[in-house]
Amino acid sequence: MARIFTLHPQHPQPRLLRQAAEMMRDGALVAFPTDSAYALGGHLGDAALLERIRQIRGVDQKHLFTLMCRDLSEIATYARVDNACYRMLKNATPGPFTFILEGTRELPRRVLHPKRKTLGLRVPAHPLVTALLGELGEPVLTSTLMVPGEEAPLTDAQEIAERISKRVDLIIETEPSPPQATTVIDLTGDVPVLVRRGCGDAALLGLED
Repeated sequence: MARIFTLHPQHPQPRLLRQAAEMMRDGALVAFPTDSAYALGGHLGDAALLERIRQIRGVDQKHLFTLMCRDLSEIATYARVDNACYRMLKNATPGPFTFILEGTRELPRRVLHPKRKTLGLRVPAHPLVTALLGELGEPVLTSTLMVPGEEAPLTDAQEIAERISKRVDLIIETEPSPPQATTVIDLTGDVPVLVRRGCGDAALLGLED
């Protein structure tokens, strides 16, 4: 049964943040709010964590995971970013956007798409998540908290507890998250491609459906 930490959305309690970060380092799977929907996340290097997320999501080995980073410099450590990509990233971060990029050798191969060697990267604009990432001192591997057969992600901690509390280790409760996932933009080709419209306004980046 998952533990539940109730944190202030703007000024999260340092003691609970430290405990949450320590649990993540020890392999915990955590459900936490973001500037889009809730996410499932945990330690980047934990192979078992990937399979737990896949089972909850009902997805296969080709599922694109997202690395949640503190800032642009951290993204550049884990993904190949040219000048044009960097300008777009700078305009959209922090915020509810996920960018598909080619991963670097800093990443375990198991977190990358098996054929394209890509993953999603993003910098969230949420004080609680920013504080948690700062406490961890490293990125978190994540996936939007959706369950099989449903099109909308989960956004409320109590509903999450009722539905998957036996399948995660920690649920962070605060204000409900927005009812949409991130806007996803593929930056691996010659021009940016809008893959999914979500919370982030793609028009701000000059993109349309």
